[in-house]
Amino acid sequence: MNIAKDKKIYFLSDFHLGAPNAAASLQKEKKIIRFLDEVKATAAQVFIVGDMFDFWYEYKKVVPKGFVRILGKLAELTDSGIPVHFFVGNHDMWMKDYFKTELNIPVYFEPRAFTFNNKEFLIGHGDGLGPGDRGYKFIKKIFRNKTCNWLFGILPPYIGMGIANYFSRKSRAQAGQTTEVFLGEDKEWLIIYCKEVLQKQHYDFFIFGHRHLPIDCKLNETSRYINLGDWMNYCSYAVFDGNEVALKYYTTGNK
Repeated sequence: MNIAKDKKIYFLSDFHLGAPNAAASLQKEKKIIRFLDEVKATAAQVFIVGDMFDFWYEYKKVVPKGFVRILGKLAELTDSGIPVHFFVGNHDMWMKDYFKTELNIPVYFEPRAFTFNNKEFLIGHGDGLGPGDRGYKFIKKIFRNKTCNWLFGILPPYIGMGIANYFSRKSRAQAGQTTEVFLGEDKEWLIIYCKEVLQKQHYDFFIFGHRHLPIDCKLNETSRYINLGDWMNYCSYAVFDGNEVALKYYTTGNK
């Protein structure tokens, strides 16, 4: 796909709406909506690359309470003809067809390749990729298991969401005690993963989230790895102008 000269593609991830509490999450949600309003005129497409919610479980007949503003804004974008893509993360992996049927947004569960203006992209949330983190990879297989998914679904939403939100808050509290730092190319699992992929397939840009740290790393003379950071600490995002990808920070909506 080629994008028009006056259009851009925007990439965002890791909003974690619902964390750390309802009041702070509401302010964050409003800030993200201001950003989407500002870029709407120039957006050719928008990619949300996982963990939009701090927890999401898609019941057959029940929609989790809250986040109506962001859902409405995404519907507005797609209704206006702007394609929106959603990649599930490790906090909102239990999605089904709600986004597709109600918002006209495709949902991806694994990294996916795209081509824009003859530039090759590999896009995904990033959880469970690369070496290490065996414990999480094992848990991810359990959570993605259809039987486990069904068993959780038969719990009344009040109980199921309560349990899930408790553990999500606990995990976020533990993670919040440390500041993410760049570990170096030889220790960053996603960089190692990208370099392994490049041995078999060329991509100009690898776009991932999950790391909660904005990173722009040159992998070789023609390939770059971009980590989108988050909207909890950095309000960072990436934009493709038709030729290059730039990592940026949203500072105009800090109120």
